[in-house]
Amino acid sequence: MDQASKLLVAKDIWKNYGPVSVLKGVSLELEKGELVSIVGASGAGKSTLLYIVSSLEKADQGEVLFNGKSITTLSNKQLANHRNHSMGFVFQFHHLLPEFTALENVCIPGWIAKEPKKKVNQRALELLDYMGLGDKKDKKPNSLSGGEQQRVAVARALLNSPALIFADEPTGNLDSENAASLHELFIRLRNEMNQTFLIVTHNELLANMSNRKLQMKDGQFI
Repeated sequence: MDQASKLLVAKDIWKNYGPVSVLKGVSLELEKGELVSIVGASGAGKSTLLYIVSSLEKADQGEVLFNGKSITTLSNKQLANHRNHSMGFVFQFHHLLPEFTALENVCIPGWIAKEPKKKVNQRALELLDYMGLGDKKDKKPNSLSGGEQQRVAVARALLNSPALIFADEPTGNLDSENAASLHELFIRLRNEMNQTFLIVTHNELLANMSNRKLQMKDGQFI
């Protein structure tokens, strides 16, 4: 496959924080429908790479292509628009708004994109049903379990039908049972919706269920 046909291509990514080189010429390619995990010790550069290829941070050097087009030179406004329409995010902490219901939290990306409210609501309800949370749609986050809150966060990430979901330690705050449930959900989304994932994780079980497991050490893949 040539680079133009790949969903994500990162080329020669460098990132320094002061005198410390966190990423040292890292390159990465991702095809549609893949679930790829990045593993390695804390401080290896995993999350920094995830934030750069998802445009949340800028590299000091290198280029990121999304669907064959460079996103490296986009303005902040263009990047925000690109993220909202093409990417979904799941973090270790779910970042749900406590004053909103589960349904309202899932709707947020659609509201930001100024999609018709009826359409957004319907999509959010379908996703909550898919997550097994249809009966929890009117609950506030503080009345949901940790696993349920993280599934609401996954539903929110899926709302705008993103081409790619980035997940940074998505099971890091969950017990083993809820972590396993989230793994199964990711695999199901890949198999049934052809959803693409790039996941940073310390969880070996999740990493071993991936299409590819990439190991990072000292700012490089090994």
